[in-house]
Amino acid sequence: MDTPGTSAEEDDRSPLFTQGNNATQLPRNPTQDSVKKKLQKSESFTVRKPVHYHSINTSPNDGSTQYDDRTVAAINRYKYYARLDPQSNSSLLMPDHVVPSQFFLIMSKPEGEQSSITTIFALWNTMMGTSLLSMPWALGQAGFTFGILWLVVMAGLTLYTSYRVMHSVEGIESSGDVLEFSDVCKYYLGRWGEVSSVIFSLSALLGAMIVYWVLMSNFLYNTVTFIYAQINAANTTYPAVINATSHMSDVYCPSPAMEKLGPAQPYNITTEIPSMFDIVAGKGVSDDQKTTFQKVWDKTTTVPLFLIIIVVPLINFKSPTFFTKFNALGTFSVAYLVVFVTVKAARWGFHLDFNSQHYNTYVPEIRSLFPNLTGTLALAYFIHNCVLSIVRNQKYPQNNGRDLTIAYVCVMITYTFVGVIFYSSFPLSKKCIEDNLLDNFRHDDIMSFVARLCLLFQMVTVFPMISYIFRLQFMHTVFGTVYPSFKHVAVLNLLLVGVCLLFAIFLPRIGTIIRFSGAFCGVAYVFALPSLVYVLSLWRSGKLTWLILIAHGFLILLGLANFIGQFFTMNAS
Repeated sequence: MDTPGTSAEEDDRSPLFTQGNNATQLPRNPTQDSVKKKLQKSESFTVRKPVHYHSINTSPNDGSTQYDDRTVAAINRYKYYARLDPQSNSSLLMPDHVVPSQFFLIMSKPEGEQSSITTIFALWNTMMGTSLLSMPWALGQAGFTFGILWLVVMAGLTLYTSYRVMHSVEGIESSGDVLEFSDVCKYYLGRWGEVSSVIFSLSALLGAMIVYWVLMSNFLYNTVTFIYAQINAANTTYPAVINATSHMSDVYCPSPAMEKLGPAQPYNITTEIPSMFDIVAGKGVSDDQKTTFQKVWDKTTTVPLFLIIIVVPLINFKSPTFFTKFNALGTFSVAYLVVFVTVKAARWGFHLDFNSQHYNTYVPEIRSLFPNLTGTLALAYFIHNCVLSIVRNQKYPQNNGRDLTIAYVCVMITYTFVGVIFYSSFPLSKKCIEDNLLDNFRHDDIMSFVARLCLLFQMVTVFPMISYIFRLQFMHTVFGTVYPSFKHVAVLNLLLVGVCLLFAIFLPRIGTIIRFSGAFCGVAYVFALPSLVYVLSLWRSGKLTWLILIAHGFLILLGLANFIGQFFTMNAS
């Protein structure tokens, strides 16, 4: 069969594809060979362009040739055989190695291009969160030496279980696209396993949202009050002057913490002298003597409500893509906190007293309140619900285990550095350390003001993404779609904001919220589900041993004990 622009010899004597393995390929031109060599060397992939057959007989207006004879012959063969068998999976389709090079699009691969450095940084950045602010307090709850030990042990335990989550998809990827660990739980444990994983994942997200709301209220209150105090400084008489050269001029012991101290104060806590900020905020003033600003701008009763004006419009966006552009703020905030603690410690020096005879300055090496630390660390090291998404695009998947280990070591070092350095150098009694380390600084301290301002902006941009992930998981599980309607989303957001408000007003203690949230989600997502999935996978393959069964049973009991232990330290901390 002759076609326009081709010879009978070229069209009929060189068949495009025949049954069996004896296909006769068209002669390759130099251009095609050079393109194929480039494709083999690059990390890109190719897509075949759609061929518009009507154009092969049409010459450009300038008289030049659009295709050479060999290309035109190949296109006509493809057209002829496509008419014989038009099915998309036909054996007569032209194979890629025969298609002329100009009918390939060279495209960058969207997957598999993530380097190990990028993976490690993504894992580290995801785990570094608000727990960093509570680490000195949590370390003191366990005792100095015992706390450092638990920082290492919990890092090892959570590393192992997240490693199990990361490898849990290996045996079931062939049965479909496994996206998240909840799919793995459904495969091994059925519907209840999937629902359990989603519930405990949502609990971790809800805990993070509550902590964020409490901290955003705190930072917003302090930021606005600081600015208001600076504006009105000229109109207010400052009653006392603090010695700026004192190493304690920038820290103080909050009133609730002062009650824990004995009758003999360890230091001359001159920082209780009110600052301009304290005067503007109305600290130590009765309600009937407070100014209008002091009544309207209250840390726990009104500021959490004002925060609704800023946050609620942001969480109702259908997609949080815009806020992902501010992810770098998280890295900057962590880096600033590390520098902040280092600078303050260098100024204060170290203050460690292991003599038990000194009640107020004594630093215990071990305390029975260590569940407060382990509960906090269960959330601080929690990455199990997103580790699969982070490592999925790894360029060299065989390095995932190594990269995960390096990331956990970096996270452990960061938490340990901030916790140990701040706790060791804090110049007042260690009982004064708050669960938010910034609360131990005078509100007119410039470095702490910058820290609060940066963290406020970062959290305002991250909170919508956390609420979006919560909404996505909840809606997909309950309604089978991520966006049923605006009404569904609005009602869910209203409930989430209501819960956050209740905690911000009546229980604004991030240490308590973090440790309970971490211990609760850790029971299932950190300890139980990864262990159960691994044991079941070994059992199905006939590789399960009693030692493995006992070891992972112990891990599950350890997670349960961690959660129960939180209730025995509620009042003691």
